[in-house]
Amino acid sequence: MPRRRSKPFLALAAWGALAMLASAAAQAGDPDWLYHWPTHAQTSDGTDIGLILRYQYDVNEFSNDDGKFRDSHTNRRRYLGFYVKKPGVYDATVYYDFQSKQWQDVFARLQSKAVFGQDLGAVRFGQSKTPVSFEGVTTSTQTTFIELALPSQAVYENRRVGLDWAIQRTHWLASLGYYGENLTGKNRGHTVAARAAWVPIHEDKNVLHLGVAASQERPYGLVNALGVQQPATASFKAPPEAGLTTVTLVSSGTLSGVSHIKRLGLEGLWVDGPWSVQGEYLQAQTRFELPRPNYDISGYYVFGSWVLTGESRQYHDGNVSNVIPGHPWGAVEFAVRYSALDLNDGRVQGGKEHDWTAGANWYLGTHLRLQANYIRAFSNRKGLVIDPHIFELRAEVFI
Repeated sequence: MPRRRSKPFLALAAWGALAMLASAAAQAGDPDWLYHWPTHAQTSDGTDIGLILRYQYDVNEFSNDDGKFRDSHTNRRRYLGFYVKKPGVYDATVYYDFQSKQWQDVFARLQSKAVFGQDLGAVRFGQSKTPVSFEGVTTSTQTTFIELALPSQAVYENRRVGLDWAIQRTHWLASLGYYGENLTGKNRGHTVAARAAWVPIHEDKNVLHLGVAASQERPYGLVNALGVQQPATASFKAPPEAGLTTVTLVSSGTLSGVSHIKRLGLEGLWVDGPWSVQGEYLQAQTRFELPRPNYDISGYYVFGSWVLTGESRQYHDGNVSNVIPGHPWGAVEFAVRYSALDLNDGRVQGGKEHDWTAGANWYLGTHLRLQANYIRAFSNRKGLVIDPHIFELRAEVFI
């Protein structure tokens, strides 16, 4: 039976019509509304209070997949929250994802200059992203592709509650943090993590960023109904760069009796006007309580992007953000990514996968973006070869 595709394309057609109307209005002489939305206000002492809103609607369509996947179209993220910030003194952020029903960033941060009179960095407490994975710490509305690359999905530890310190200078940055479980009470344990980067070129539209991040996690097992501590577990897996499915082509399965997990990431970014290249190598080593070999996994990705309309990807605070259009009808970006992940090590044959992804982004002002990705995945797990073709669309609004 052929897969039904009318509803998702009707939904995206509606978004496309909205984009065309926005573009037409901008060209008619009122482009300002695409950039300046009344979502925040300032008090007399300079404190800024504002709204956080992120909405994403995705379409995932699969073919050549041996019936493993189902086409899907639904909300990907529905974030709502607020922030308060007094520049040079403090800031606080809290927002919730009504789609996954989970808290996202929930933290407060204090600038040392407000206390000591000189900039010795900032201290943050609350739930935030752990630093190993350059892609992972990039806000989902700022990533070049719709989903994270294979190694980022498998290795990235995501958000945890903790305390961290970070310092930034024009040509370098560093951070150090200690984290526990997240606000859902899952992922029990503690993690120590650090990140450092050298930015020898840091100019407008011209950036070279080279960094390293590392962490050590000590997971805790759950306590059963009898009050007995269970062995800690871990699992490494990645869907084929599609966010509306739980099906994975490669997976370590559940590893039991875990003692520690060490993660390492090497990251690089080069931006030269409309051109950019970004890449990352990630690895994780799992150690066990009982004498047995470590389980080592690794992967990498590299991608290049070209902004057809001449603008540049933005860089600030040690990370990248969206292209800011310089034309009334927006900015257009094309990108190609290659990613690879190896979950085979010793007796654990989690499989290997590599993906090619071609993407296109249309930025309409600073609050609207339309994305399209085509993914060609290749996987082999214990002799089972599945090579799906995936077509993805995303429409998003963000503040």
